[in-house]
Amino acid sequence: MTYNRAMTDDPPPHPARHLNLEGASNFRDLGGYPSRDGRHVRWRQIFRSNHLGQLTDADAATVRQLGIRSAFDFRGRQERSASLCTIADIAVHVLPIEPSVAPVLRERWAAGRLTTDDALDLMRESYRNYIRHHTPRFRALFDHLLGDHAPLVIHCTAGKDRTGVACALVLAALDVPDEIILDDYLLTNQYFRRDTASHAELPHEVLEAIGTVQASFLAAALDTVREAHGGLDAYMRDALGIDDAARAALQQRYLSA
Repeated sequence: MTYNRAMTDDPPPHPARHLNLEGASNFRDLGGYPSRDGRHVRWRQIFRSNHLGQLTDADAATVRQLGIRSAFDFRGRQERSASLCTIADIAVHVLPIEPSVAPVLRERWAAGRLTTDDALDLMRESYRNYIRHHTPRFRALFDHLLGDHAPLVIHCTAGKDRTGVACALVLAALDVPDEIILDDYLLTNQYFRRDTASHAELPHEVLEAIGTVQASFLAAALDTVREAHGGLDAYMRDALGIDDAARAALQQRYLSA
């Protein structure tokens, strides 16, 4: 059966995948996706979002009702200091990956040599660098996932790139098929609300390019996994520390019949 993008929004009686919070964009549940052995990711355990620094009181009440206890924050130092999580009873685990695309775009724009293709190439290279240089951050995430931290939310600033790769790796560890992982990743284009004031000095077409996710971005990360580590299973085992026993433990914790 082909699992198409429309199927990622589950009809009742399943919980809503996307929670339309006023002060957060792209806040979604990773639950409900099937694994290859017929189990499903548990609902209301693993969420993804953009940053949690602008939640309204109503948003905060919703997050508390979800029982979220932990946030895994991939933002860089300045990003975090600009927008701290406003819910005191959520334990924030800092896993910093400093942003790299916007500074280069601004430099090239100032030099008069910036194109949309440049922006797309930089996005793909940033995804490659997540694997080349920041795998220890993803390993730390999996160490936490093996602990008792759920319900939890994974986020960065926009909740689409660093978060997108992290969530793709989580779903892969839970043995969710590749096409479903890609579909979840691309749901960001439906739910992400870009901050129009962010990087406003850059051309509109460049902002449109970096304000979306594309299959080629995620493919760049996964291709780097294969090139550098020989495949996803080897990367999980050797780089992320997820051996067969750890993977079975993750699946027992986050999958249900």
